[in-house]
Amino acid sequence: MCFAVMAGPVPAIHVLPAKKDVDVRDERGHDVERPAYCRYSVGMSSTTARKPRPEPSVSTSSARPTLLLAWYDRHRRRLPWRAAPGEASDPYRVWLSEIMLQQTTVKAVGPYFEKFVARWPDVAALGNASQDDVLRMWAGLGYYSRARNLYACAVAVTREHGGSFPDTEEGLRALPGIGPYTAAAIAAIAFDRHTMPVDGNIERVVSRLFAVEQELPQAKPLIQQLASTLLANSRAGDSAQALMDLGASICTPKKPACSLCPLNEDCTARLQGTQETFPRKAPKKSGTLRRGAAFVVTRGDELLVRSRPEKGLLGGMTEVPGSDWLAGQEDAAAKKQAPELKGLSRWQRKVGVVTHVFTHFPLELVVYTAKAEIRTRAPAGMRWVPVATLADEALPNVMRKVIAHALG
Repeated sequence: MCFAVMAGPVPAIHVLPAKKDVDVRDERGHDVERPAYCRYSVGMSSTTARKPRPEPSVSTSSARPTLLLAWYDRHRRRLPWRAAPGEASDPYRVWLSEIMLQQTTVKAVGPYFEKFVARWPDVAALGNASQDDVLRMWAGLGYYSRARNLYACAVAVTREHGGSFPDTEEGLRALPGIGPYTAAAIAAIAFDRHTMPVDGNIERVVSRLFAVEQELPQAKPLIQQLASTLLANSRAGDSAQALMDLGASICTPKKPACSLCPLNEDCTARLQGTQETFPRKAPKKSGTLRRGAAFVVTRGDELLVRSRPEKGLLGGMTEVPGSDWLAGQEDAAAKKQAPELKGLSRWQRKVGVVTHVFTHFPLELVVYTAKAEIRTRAPAGMRWVPVATLADEALPNVMRKVIAHALG
């Protein structure tokens, strides 16, 4: 069965808006291939749309879910949060992995996941921890709003749901930090609800399988609709994980291994030889460069630090004192925002700059160092911490770079 090419808009599909700072998942898969029989586009007139190729038989299209599950049973990845074949999934481990995997790779998440479950083996243990401990354990994984949402969600599940996660998408979406994608992923994988979560890997697989011409993110509703056709009547969680694994291991962004794909006989992009051109994406807009200064003050073997405001970028994380981060800021203006301490040595500017790229803007920081007398008190809102214990502080990566540059 093939969807018809539409000259008008896509039929209305109810898609809930994603919550801010959550629910964007890193691509964890590879590309899927099938002979190109239909091209899916939006807004193409009959004169501009390509002439459709012969359609696959109904039996071929309806066999896709079965083919995917058969492939998954042979080639499924072994992941620390994934239940073994025949075992029930642990909602806590599924939820924790899904939050960690937002905007982060499987390779990077693995060690953090193991540390978290060793320290907090269930959601009640995490909900009874402190946010500072959670931020410290999260330090280095990035996108720190996820850590704050993770803790808030654990508290809500522990106090409001008796330590058990809701088993429906609606109930899951009501929890802090869980948007439409994450709710669908947990519902499918942990509770086998008949729903298809669509992450970056699945977007790539589906856009190639059906040759979806519309650019992302506008194509998301159509891709969601098409992805749902790949759900098996049972084993919804395995259907979703099969597509994720296919995207991670076969249908990769570059040089997909189409000959190994279980759907290669039915992939539109593969038949056309255009696999690597999908999914179509609008050009990314790079943010404006921001500049600032960081001030690294030592008192013997101690370092002067402070905590960032709870809300906003890097909320609640530990940092060295610094200036505002502004576009076009001059070094002289940034230096005027240095902390004031009695008996401080002269500021020394380190050669070079520290660079870091956030989601919406790149950053350059000049670094100044100074030494304080041994009995110097920390200014209001700041504190001294031993350099030897910095690993226990909730330092974001940009601050780790700054400190390494200053003390290295």
